[in-house]
Amino acid sequence: MKLKIALAATALSLVMAPAVAGTMKHHAAAKHHSGTIVETAVGSQDLSTLVAAVKAAGLVDTLSGTGPFTVFAPTNAAFAKLPADTVDTLLKPENKAALTGVLTYHVVAGKVTSADLAKLIKAGGGSAEVTTVAGGKLTARWQGKQIVLTDAKGGKSTVTAANVAASNGVVHVIDGVLLP
Repeated sequence: MKLKIALAATALSLVMAPAVAGTMKHHAAAKHHSGTIVETAVGSQDLSTLVAAVKAAGLVDTLSGTGPFTVFAPTNAAFAKLPADTVDTLLKPENKAALTGVLTYHVVAGKVTSADLAKLIKAGGGSAEVTTVAGGKLTARWQGKQIVLTDAKGGKSTVTAANVAASNGVVHVIDGVLLP
């Protein structure tokens, strides 16, 4: 399994490199960030809603921990696609459990690079399932030259910037919010 993941990561990183550079233009050091996943997200103007949600859910310490973690990070525009007031409702203290469930559905234990995902997709005959720390499944497939994730509700999110390295894992920026 680790070998399959490593081979896929190499192939996908070669394909995704141009997308990473363009999408993370607001992120200083898009490919090699020396901070944690949280510090990496804080450093990107495009991820401020995600940062606010991580803080509200009390996940800062967890995602700043040793890891490694893989985070599929929705942009502010991704959160804006949700129905009106969804984000405001989730950020309320009484909805912390629901918010935590949504956020942990965006996290995979271990470091899974885009090349790893590519290899898993190839080995799976065109799709691969990954298990999130919330216990749910995400399905990854190629759509053209991009990886698209499908959540439990059938929603699709495209990886728009891959392999943003952090000291405790990797971040893949996505254009949608994944729902368990």
